[in-house]
Amino acid sequence: MGWRLSVGATVTTVVALFGGYLVADAYDVVPGMVTLDAAPQPAAPFPDPPGATTGPIPSVALPALPEDAPVPDTAEVGDLVDDLSGDKRLGKRVGVMVADGGTGDTLGHSGQDRLMVPASTQKILTGVAAYAGPGGDTRLATRAMLHSDNRLVLVGGGDMMLAAGQGDPAAVNGRAGLGELADQVVAKISLTGTDAVTLAVDDTLFTGPAIAPTVRASDAEDGYVAPVAALAVDVGRLTDDKYAPREEDPALAAAKTFADALAERGVEVSGQIVRQAAPSSAVEIGRVESAPLGDLVGYLLKESDNTLTEVVGRIVAIDAGLPGSADAAVSEVLATVEGLGVDLSDAELTDLSGLGEGSRMSARQLVDTLAVAAADPELRAAVTGLPVGGLEGTLADRFDGDNPGRGYAEAKTGSLPGVRSLAGAVVTDDDRLLVFAVTADRMDKDKTWGTDAIIDDFVGDLAACGCS
Repeated sequence: MGWRLSVGATVTTVVALFGGYLVADAYDVVPGMVTLDAAPQPAAPFPDPPGATTGPIPSVALPALPEDAPVPDTAEVGDLVDDLSGDKRLGKRVGVMVADGGTGDTLGHSGQDRLMVPASTQKILTGVAAYAGPGGDTRLATRAMLHSDNRLVLVGGGDMMLAAGQGDPAAVNGRAGLGELADQVVAKISLTGTDAVTLAVDDTLFTGPAIAPTVRASDAEDGYVAPVAALAVDVGRLTDDKYAPREEDPALAAAKTFADALAERGVEVSGQIVRQAAPSSAVEIGRVESAPLGDLVGYLLKESDNTLTEVVGRIVAIDAGLPGSADAAVSEVLATVEGLGVDLSDAELTDLSGLGEGSRMSARQLVDTLAVAAADPELRAAVTGLPVGGLEGTLADRFDGDNPGRGYAEAKTGSLPGVRSLAGAVVTDDDRLLVFAVTADRMDKDKTWGTDAIIDDFVGDLAACGCS
């Protein structure tokens, strides 16, 4: 009986205490879930994000040149051409032509049909053919193929600008990297526990001589051109110099770099690296891709890269169903440009870069090629991709600050012993686009200093021309 009273008293005490806590909670004296305050208002709806609204229609930052811009007077342009072609400092033979970029009409000329040594200005043809054929969006893939569980084949797709390690998505030279290709391969084969492979390189994409026979041996030795290969690291350079000595076998050297990258990631390459076409049963387990072909064209034009020009020409040939040889490349580049309406029937190219001996073109043929490209939106980038006077590539140290062509001329340079040439486009003071070509190929080899400035001044005079 006593214990019941004791329990009852305890329960009464607990209830009293608990009831007191609820009262205190209700008046917010102690923390808890009970309150006498009014219920809070519901939360406001989440606002619509301002980014969901329709923005203004984008506008062109740099408007197109006016179609009705005044065309320079032919007499005044003719006087400029006569002064240039008669300048004895340019030697015994000069070819010049200036045409209106809108209509193609000739505004001035001298020796415009004479076949002359174009030097690197002929690279313009390869650039135009690349846009007209494969197209600027084409990419060159380097692939890793696996067969028989542990036999790896590195397949070149024409990219001679591979990085040894990781690629740089913002670069042209080095966009794709053998290091990232090795990452892909190791990630795949490690799933089966494979830690050793054999390695072959498939460089069958290109055929024939790796360097045109018309290129002087000394030019190849001095690094002005590398042996053309289906793959290479940094265009086969052995140092960081622009004209560095090159690998004798760029494809095999790239395969060795790839083998080192695999080893660094725990996969050893056993035995010797051999040449072998990837068998049809091989499975792709890795791929890296070059910058778009349009970027490669812009690079070869701005830097006057001889090797890359030959590579792009072979890609043009392959795209047309021809072999990836130097001869097929020259033939298809000429055929492609002729197919656009340019008469190249008497032109002769012994290579595509202009480094080889024996190439001949006229100023008219260069101008007609530029005019066709400038008039076609699909090809125009071959002109706008030329280096800008005083600012870019091979024109970075030309067109000094007082030259009116600085920033208004885009042109491809050409330079060989006794030869200076320049071909491109320039905007006049009246906002008219002109296309031009200048070639001097009979100069004294020891007296070419200063001749670039003479040609630059001529183009500057065209830029300053308010001569309508």
